[in-house]
Amino acid sequence: MILKIINSVLILFAVFMGMKHGWNILLGKHEMLEMFGKFNFTKNMVMINGAVTILASLMILFPKTFIWGNFIMAAGVLMIICFQIANKDLKGVAIEIPFLILNLLIIYLQHPLKIN
Repeated sequence: MILKIINSVLILFAVFMGMKHGWNILLGKHEMLEMFGKFNFTKNMVMINGAVTILASLMILFPKTFIWGNFIMAAGVLMIICFQIANKDLKGVAIEIPFLILNLLIIYLQHPLKIN
């Protein structure tokens, strides 16, 4: 029971951070455009990435789309990590790794409302 509560808190944190990050990307905040600009993303590509991030965050909330939402979020974080490694930005990589681990941990713990 305690594990389900901890997992629920982790899921809510991941959804909050995904929504916040996705919204900032979707709005084209200067910091986001600057970061993705280093990866040669156009403004439209950045906005699509923001919309996908928001959609993936919402998918995490529902047991039927839980795995796919986490998979898409983890893939997005891994994409950013790979681009930052290519740019030799190890500080950026260090910032993103906990979010990748969070999605993988949530997948491992499964959705707390999933019926076995």
